[in-house]
Amino acid sequence: MIKISFYDAKPYDEEYFNRVNEQYGFDIRYIEAKLDESTAVLSSGSDAVCAFVNDDVSEGVIDRLCDNGVKMIAMRCAGYNNVDIKHADGKIEVVRVPAYSPYAVAEHAMAMLLTLNRRTHKAFLRTRDFNFSLNGLTGFDLYGKTVGVIGTGNIGRVFIDICRGFGMKILAYDIAETCPYVEYTDLDTIFKKSDIISLHCPLNKSTHHLINKESIARMKKGVFIVNTSRGALINSEDLLYGLLSEKIGGACLDVYEEEVDLFYEDNSDVIVKDNILSRLIGLPTVIVTSHQGFFTREALSNIASTTLENISAYFADGSLPNKIRYKTVKI
Repeated sequence: MIKISFYDAKPYDEEYFNRVNEQYGFDIRYIEAKLDESTAVLSSGSDAVCAFVNDDVSEGVIDRLCDNGVKMIAMRCAGYNNVDIKHADGKIEVVRVPAYSPYAVAEHAMAMLLTLNRRTHKAFLRTRDFNFSLNGLTGFDLYGKTVGVIGTGNIGRVFIDICRGFGMKILAYDIAETCPYVEYTDLDTIFKKSDIISLHCPLNKSTHHLINKESIARMKKGVFIVNTSRGALINSEDLLYGLLSEKIGGACLDVYEEEVDLFYEDNSDVIVKDNILSRLIGLPTVIVTSHQGFFTREALSNIASTTLENISAYFADGSLPNKIRYKTVKI
């Protein structure tokens, strides 16, 4: 029987993976701790490990997994910026879930934008106290506004379709111009002309801190920034300064560059020592959610199905349809 060490396990992970595992019969050991060098020892005796976006899959961790006889790292997510693919190459197989539900993430991006723009979160709190004042709740029409979409993969294209439904003007940037019905342009034009900028690109060397003080300086005053991709696409300190100076009119953040020890956990009874995040959350022009863009029933089902199929296929006949290959990783 194939044994899997499943790291950073949450109750909803167990629910969906157990349901799908009925057809495979794997021996899955759920581990609450995140994967790192100190917890890699728990994989001893396992054939595969299952990891997530905030697990540490760096060089030292990979070596420890290999020493434990682990043959595969199955990422239950699309992104893999937390994996040292170069070091893993030739030592251990790494697979991922390339697509689980682009609709889930794109719809969450629009939900955040609508919420912050129309202040529905504030209206909800007010009316619970029978405060029906409209003061301070003014938003703007999305119709006719220009949205700059950076990254036009599966999620970016779905977000574009949603924006078209609102009657918005679309500008797009991607190194691969694969969407036939949008106007592609350069990043400088995106920054200068967009009323809203939404990030849907992977995190790599070329996109790290794509949003920074220089790019912010080129943006329209009052621009809204939406990030449902990876936190480090934005320099958080520069974002905070842009918000405090009111150059940036609003920020919708489902991700944060220092989220690893915070997101997916209940920190309500501890003092969060990340001063930048604390200040961002305290601003009325910011919405932060806990990397939940993927969190729909459909996405969770697809993640479990693809992850377990990746493992099954490899141990059945060595096939790796969703392998992350070092030579194809763009940096």
